[in-house]
Amino acid sequence: MFDRDKRTVVVVGAQWGDEGKGKLVDVIAERADWVVRYQGGANAGHTVHIGEKSFVLHQIPSGILHPGVRCAIGNGVVLDPDTLMSEIDELVEDGVDVEGRLYVSDRAHLVLPYHKLVDGESSASKEIGTTGRGIGPAYEDKVARRGVRVLDLRHPARLRQLVERGVEHANAQLEHGKSGKRVSVEETLALLERLAPRLLGLAEDVGLVMHRAQKGGAAILLEGAQGSLLDIDHGTYPFVTSSNTTSGGAAVGAGVAPTTLDAVLGVVKAYTTRVGNGPMPTELDAPLGEEMRRLGNEFGATTGRPRRCGWFDAVVVRYAARVNGLTGLAVTKLDVLDTFDKLAICTGYEVDGEVHTEFPGDVAALEKLVPRYEWFDGWKRPTNEARRLSQLPGAARRYIDRIEELCETPISYVSVGTRRDQIIGLHGVG
Repeated sequence: MFDRDKRTVVVVGAQWGDEGKGKLVDVIAERADWVVRYQGGANAGHTVHIGEKSFVLHQIPSGILHPGVRCAIGNGVVLDPDTLMSEIDELVEDGVDVEGRLYVSDRAHLVLPYHKLVDGESSASKEIGTTGRGIGPAYEDKVARRGVRVLDLRHPARLRQLVERGVEHANAQLEHGKSGKRVSVEETLALLERLAPRLLGLAEDVGLVMHRAQKGGAAILLEGAQGSLLDIDHGTYPFVTSSNTTSGGAAVGAGVAPTTLDAVLGVVKAYTTRVGNGPMPTELDAPLGEEMRRLGNEFGATTGRPRRCGWFDAVVVRYAARVNGLTGLAVTKLDVLDTFDKLAICTGYEVDGEVHTEFPGDVAALEKLVPRYEWFDGWKRPTNEARRLSQLPGAARRYIDRIEELCETPISYVSVGTRRDQIIGLHGVG
């Protein structure tokens, strides 16, 4: 993935999240100097399997599992400082050396206890199906200019003013809730006072650090969270997250210039999943959808919620390829489909008798469409031992080739299991 002309690479989810970005970042990060998380928050759950160990990383970039790779959390992330410290401590307990390898943007906004309370009480959050981790309220405070940034911890008087404004706004919203809970300025400040020494010890101007790294020829991997169809502008609004999950958000959220992005790798499952509410054209009913969920262990790494499962949607991924400028695709979980007799790929949507091949921005249109499928024979053989394309069954290769053709993007990787080594590099990479 990295070569002389591709030194800054973005990894994005090209469906509704949970595509396996953590594993792909872990695989590619072996050749990176830096891995930078550029948006989202602790609502992400990137799972990486190394031997018999599984690591679930919510805020720290997956590259931390490679000794010698430095990691940064960019300004586009809303950072939960309490869970960050817990995540660091868990990594250290598991033998991962974090010291001197993790940086946090001093411009990153903080998710505070009152954000989580407001999220839990919000009827809109329940309707959309958010994780309840305070992400949306934290981004709301950021846009409303009452957010608390990491750098504010250096200035106690200003910090108090910002927390007072945030608490006042949160309590006004909580008045309409059923729990009767309220938040305290002093309790919030006490938490921040406890966390400030460790957090400020990680704080840097990450954009400047990345600029200098790029000038020095470093290999930099920019890691996104969630998926393109959850982008606040380009996703299935309002059933979306609160940040720009697409590749344009990488430059903004890491503090680097858009012209320095050399490649964009989109990660997709060999089928489709979605957590929470909102349209999903290829969703399968029981028992087939339940079987796919069982085989793929499709339960959220952060919340444990069961994921909705369906056939691969080429309309969705082709749209993601366009809005991200994808230069390659990584297809994950091909092995989950090993036992299916028949497989389908959605190639278009029929609405009022007319077939459309472009993804609509109107959720109302998505609710009344009928997906149109191409059907494929299953390969009925295990793929998890394949390490080269030639080792895949012919039916699996035809399925992969058709995905590449329909999505108009070359496939760079195919993952056939959860472990690091269960991956096939195509087109001269990996």
